[in-house]
Amino acid sequence: MEAATQSRSAKAQLATVLAGLEGGTVGVLWMLAWLGISSLWQQRGFWSPENLMSTAFDRNATLAPMFTWATCGGLALYVLIYSLLGMIFATVVRDRIPRGRVMLVAVIFALVWYYFTFRLVYRFAFPLVAMLHVVRSTIVGHLLYGTMLGRYPVYFDRLMGAAPPAAEASCPAEITAPAAVATEIGESPPETGPV
Repeated sequence: MEAATQSRSAKAQLATVLAGLEGGTVGVLWMLAWLGISSLWQQRGFWSPENLMSTAFDRNATLAPMFTWATCGGLALYVLIYSLLGMIFATVVRDRIPRGRVMLVAVIFALVWYYFTFRLVYRFAFPLVAMLHVVRSTIVGHLLYGTMLGRYPVYFDRLMGAAPPAAEASCPAEITAPAAVATEIGESPPETGPV
């Protein structure tokens, strides 16, 4: 019995890590798509955010508006950081927060992460990223990231093989309960007629 419980617990921990990784990856891809589209609206190149992030590897990298080999480095850095961040978030939050509030907490977490990294850490570690990023677009991108990360319980349920919570309309308890109670106490169930 104990071995089965430990096996289920290990499976749940692995599913949590993988669900967070998936939520973080999906979130960062949506964020990068938004950053690219908003860069086009601002008449910059689609790959400008990734090229800007690539200056973390080479501060002398050109900020070309097109896809270059340096873009791959910036893209990989974004995906790595935010996927791992999703994994850490899911592991920490796991069962500590009700499912109805996970998305709100994930969005707040993403905004706090933005302010912590772009306003504090990157100012010293990646000064070009801190100075040249577009603030409003990046904030909206982090909102998208948090929204997608907040969906990690859906990925967790899929990995565990559990069915998602059924809709309340599929089995309305308030209709069946009065008839069952009336039958138990010996009365005839209330009739439901046209309203």
